[in-house]
Amino acid sequence: MDPTACLERTRLLIDRCLDRLLPKEEEPPATLHRAMRYSVLAGGKRLRPALALAGAELGSEPIETLAPAAAALELIHTYSLIHDDLPAMDDDGLRRGKPTCHVVFGEAHAILAGDALLTLAFEVLAREPQGERFVPRRLEAVRRVAKAAGPAGMVGGQTADLEAARLPAAADRVAALEFVHRHKTGALLGASVALGAVLGGLSRSEVDRLERFGQKVGLAFQIADDVLDVEGSDETLGKTAGKDQKDHKLTYPALLGVEASRREAKRQLEEALGELEPFGAKAQVLRELGAFAIERRS
Repeated sequence: MDPTACLERTRLLIDRCLDRLLPKEEEPPATLHRAMRYSVLAGGKRLRPALALAGAELGSEPIETLAPAAAALELIHTYSLIHDDLPAMDDDGLRRGKPTCHVVFGEAHAILAGDALLTLAFEVLAREPQGERFVPRRLEAVRRVAKAAGPAGMVGGQTADLEAARLPAAADRVAALEFVHRHKTGALLGASVALGAVLGGLSRSEVDRLERFGQKVGLAFQIADDVLDVEGSDETLGKTAGKDQKDHKLTYPALLGVEASRREAKRQLEEALGELEPFGAKAQVLRELGAFAIERRS
């Protein structure tokens, strides 16, 4: 399947789930709920849910049954974007082609909206999919996602990203940047594939292999994102282009150049695809999504 078609199919399913999972705008506290819905429903590729459902397709459970849990990944991702855009972090005013949450609702409400999305995500993961036979699978899924979202994953990577500009001159900057990307982006993408595989009933060794695939795809994705920041525009990216260079951030193009960065993204993708070999043709959708990670233009 073409990755764009796969993402569109997933987006329609996930957006319906998100609309049901999110509090209604008119429910008090209305400002919080408007901020949550504004940020989540502003668009986006829904790549993490797509990876989760593609991982689940290697198992035996109906995709519709697992969709709410996959949608919870988008809640976590959106929380991270809201907080990443805050003035104390990357201080960006544009996200998914719209003013960022703190620009529209104020910094305090943006922080609370991010907090609410993260905690709502784990409420969903704790109960979905419903049914006694899913109880041990839900527990394992929560464990993996929480690890990927916390200090050993996304939050740890964000911290390292903030500190990267203060690295001593003798530091191995490529290794430091790889640490940032593997944790800030790769960890949650890996956990996304793993979540689908766990809930789909795959074995632990299969889940571990698929999680490694997602982690490597995540690094390739972020390297490609660094390149897009150099070559893209506000309109194509849906966020402020050229901001990394303006802010003197540590990026792959800044360290290696654009062409070498492209080669490194391709190398990481090839390593990722190697993890899928035991699954044969059944993993074709995951292969397509992996290729999309480095070929996309937004």
